[in-house]
Amino acid sequence: MPARTRRTRTRAIAVVLGCASLALAMTAPAQATTPHPHPHGTGVERAVLPAGDGWAAAEGSTTGGANAAPEHVYTVTNRAELMAAFAAAGDAPKIVRISGSVHGNSDAAGTPIGCEQYQTDGYTLEKYLAAYDPEVWGRDAVPSGPLEDARVASAKKQAAAVNIKVPSNTTLIGVGKSPKVIGAGLQVRDVSNVIIRNITFEDTYDCFPQWDPTDGAGGAWNAEYDNLVVYGSRHVWVDHNTFSDGGRPDADQPHYFGQVYQQHDGLFDIVRGADLVTVSWNVLKDHDKTMLIGNSDGAGASDRGKLRVTLHHNLFKDVKERAPRVRFGQVDSYNNHFVATTGSAYGYTYGIGAESQLVAEHNAFTLTREVDRATILKKWSESSLTAGNNYVNGRKTDLIAVHNAGVPGEHLTEGAGWTPRLRTAVHHPLVVPVLVALKAGAGKAAAGH
Repeated sequence: MPARTRRTRTRAIAVVLGCASLALAMTAPAQATTPHPHPHGTGVERAVLPAGDGWAAAEGSTTGGANAAPEHVYTVTNRAELMAAFAAAGDAPKIVRISGSVHGNSDAAGTPIGCEQYQTDGYTLEKYLAAYDPEVWGRDAVPSGPLEDARVASAKKQAAAVNIKVPSNTTLIGVGKSPKVIGAGLQVRDVSNVIIRNITFEDTYDCFPQWDPTDGAGGAWNAEYDNLVVYGSRHVWVDHNTFSDGGRPDADQPHYFGQVYQQHDGLFDIVRGADLVTVSWNVLKDHDKTMLIGNSDGAGASDRGKLRVTLHHNLFKDVKERAPRVRFGQVDSYNNHFVATTGSAYGYTYGIGAESQLVAEHNAFTLTREVDRATILKKWSESSLTAGNNYVNGRKTDLIAVHNAGVPGEHLTEGAGWTPRLRTAVHHPLVVPVLVALKAGAGKAAAGH
């Protein structure tokens, strides 16, 4: 690039950033309000979703446990205490404060345990591999028989420990130094009015993935569990959390039968009629199948007219795909930053699925040269979307036009059929990477935003 052109572009960006800085001062992130001062839990712990902040602010408010009575404010340090707090309060407003590291795979005292503690009926990975080696079992049928039954029984034992149900009217919040949930799958299932903030979620791994030789051309290992699932629930606010595979990334796992031994499913899914969800200021990183909004093309009966989700000011870093993949829902994705660094696996960002109505605007993408901009969008079904004012590597980019020109046979049509109204501060995409780097993720939640 000629020096004069570089100087001109630099000045232009500086002007935009200067204007964006002024906009930040004038339209700072919406403040989470605190309903009333209270001696038992104050400030960020009693914050509620700001008015107008995404779909979770529609049709009523999302307050979680902001009005919890003193006896329903808990501090927990392990899985048993977490489950006891949920059980004790039931559906009454409650604040549950996570201090330290809560391990899903742990004994009654909270001490972490390994996969061998769940093995039953003679299951071992070595025996499973020997029984279902394609040279022995073949590639035409999924595993069955004693070793598969033993795998299923072992998986049920792990599921009983890993899956933790969150009740209605709950604020679950991390406090103190580096609060974490490790190896647990939080289930916000068939409830309402839940706030989850300021927590690092790591490594919700499946000890017993199933081998399916019929999955794809070469077969695949399929795992269960997400760090967080919102299933059939309404009014959920997920804010200032960090999601990753922690110290067990799938990329470092061994290969069996020619396929990676994948122990993780999604990071955070919103499925089965879930509705009115705001996902803000989170970090989702270092993962493969990141986020589903709607998990089946055949779920129209439960999902049609629901799955209304807002994603804003989140960082998606080095995630291979599904950021998110959308079916049915009116999903508003704005002011997010999507990053793919050198050497990371990249498939696509937005998956356009059955009857999806995605609006993707004012987002920033920072991608390596190896990533084809045409693959930012992936068409799975015949659906339309709105995608305006998105910037890729500092340049305004028409994502739909680039996709249609660069991916033969995957023509996307423009126009999601609706216009988002529930937004607070909308920032210029050039300032989004800096803003999100400064304020997104666990440890950065505050009563003021």
